[in-house]
Amino acid sequence: PLQSVAKGAVDLGDLQGEDEKKAAETATESLKPTLDKLNDSLKDKAKEVRVTTRLVDSPACLVVGDQDLSPQLARMLKQAGQPVPESKPILEINPEHPLVKRLEGTDKFDDLANVIFDQALLAEGGVPEDPAAYLKRINSLLLG
Repeated sequence: PLQSVAKGAVDLGDLQGEDEKKAAETATESLKPTLDKLNDSLKDKAKEVRVTTRLVDSPACLVVGDQDLSPQLARMLKQAGQPVPESKPILEINPEHPLVKRLEGTDKFDDLANVIFDQALLAEGGVPEDPAAYLKRINSLLLG
């Protein structure tokens, strides 16, 4: 059956081998302190932060829970004046991406965490909640 890849718990079946599943488990264990900090830092924006192995070039992506509306459908309903239940997305991070690896040793953890979240939001067609704060964080990280 067809499944939305925007859902967080997509069963990739044969497409995801045992090695890939083990790699995700290992990455989750090794990144546990970083994941805990990310969950705390982004608690107002994301329902959960977790590791994924389905990303290659991107540092992160946003997915929705099994019972949540896709961001596109939620936007369409809002534009049509329909009530939309509030829900937070799940942030999935790529443990091999340099930005995610940089999180572990930076003194600007919160800024970088928020930039990674906002980049994932932009990639899926959304807009950062506070574009001015996003630009300020980007500039701060670029300058040092």
